[in-house]
Amino acid sequence: MQKKSESASIPKSRLSRFSKLSSLAGRVAGNVLAEGVSEFVKGNRPKIKDLLLTPSNAMRVAEQLAQMRGAAMKVGQMLSMDAGDMLPKELTDLLARLRSDAKSMPENELITLLEAQWGDGWQKRFIQFPLQPIAAASIGQVHKVITKDLKRLAIKIQYPGIKQSINSDVDNVATLIKMTGLLPKGLDIKPLLAEAKKQLHDEADYALEGGYLDQYAAVIANDAAFVMPELEKELSSDTILAMSFLDGLPIEQLVNESQETRDRVMTQLMRLFFKELFDFQLVQTDPNFANFQYDQESQKIVLLDFGATRTYTSEMAEGYRRLMQGASHHDKIQIRQAILDIGLIRQDLPENVQQNITDLAYIACEPLYAESPYDFAGSDLSSRLQHQGMQLGLEKQYAHTPSANAIFLHRKLGGLFLLAIKLKAKVDMQSLFSPYNKT
Repeated sequence: MQKKSESASIPKSRLSRFSKLSSLAGRVAGNVLAEGVSEFVKGNRPKIKDLLLTPSNAMRVAEQLAQMRGAAMKVGQMLSMDAGDMLPKELTDLLARLRSDAKSMPENELITLLEAQWGDGWQKRFIQFPLQPIAAASIGQVHKVITKDLKRLAIKIQYPGIKQSINSDVDNVATLIKMTGLLPKGLDIKPLLAEAKKQLHDEADYALEGGYLDQYAAVIANDAAFVMPELEKELSSDTILAMSFLDGLPIEQLVNESQETRDRVMTQLMRLFFKELFDFQLVQTDPNFANFQYDQESQKIVLLDFGATRTYTSEMAEGYRRLMQGASHHDKIQIRQAILDIGLIRQDLPENVQQNITDLAYIACEPLYAESPYDFAGSDLSSRLQHQGMQLGLEKQYAHTPSANAIFLHRKLGGLFLLAIKLKAKVDMQSLFSPYNKT
């Protein structure tokens, strides 16, 4: 989420949203034609992808999707994160712009929405309710308020019409992205798009998120390293989520803190990941840095946003435990059996493909067997994984999409790796995993 945002009315009907994308496609195509003619006059023979991804076209696509919000914005975020290793850098860069370019609702629309939810005179419940949000994202915006009984709350308010537009938006944006011609041939994004629709419907159900908030709070109640907001049920619904407001620094600002602080914070987050998967089987899978803050006074990590929380079966958790255990012991036979059990490979895949995926899993687990504490910023692990992922994406014989739970778990872990790199943290991953590294 971003701290400041411009406002813009949200197109609500399916037809108006589709016409926005159709108009965008036409303008992009027109710009391609104009740029192409200009280049030919100069004696150049440009490639279509170079014409599609000019700075003006990239700006135009990002701006339009940011104004539409909802799935139109979120599917670009998900595709850039989940298939990023297999997408060309130009397309990944374009999609990555959608992670923070949201616009907020105009104030008159916000007031109408709150009257419909809370009734006339809703303002009497609050001492302070600024109409300008402190953050705006793809599905909703957040307001910091003070109630009559002096509670500080964060109120997350969903944009109108978002739920109804999810399925058509995902399909329309997928078509727009395909227009770039940059998706690798043979890359089947249909399962990813189907999961995007399901995930977006879940994230647009604030009552479901409120339930996850309570459920997650119960499992970490005795963990002194973390603090999270409490649900304010009286003001919450399926489109409004009210919770206590917690102070904290954006987690990435810790880059200016001491090495000891950065290492300690990242160690706690990695420890929490292992507990989520192996102890709770309840994982908050959104890797966005904005979901973590740091309270300097209490030295606790603030956990936010539980819309992407997923439950995992004990069988799947055990599969990942054995995968990591196999990697820590350099046992590729165990790794291969584990990823087969998890569903990352199938037995009918060619031998070389199975071996390539086994090698990729082994590389991804490097922090568990390399010299400890693991220096995330000093390692080239990220670039090696990206290279290996690209090679795998080009493998015509690999027509297999892992389960959604696997994709989202990898996305969460990848986000933690990126945060560790950002903070230049050194983490003793072997010690953190040792309680689970038993036969």
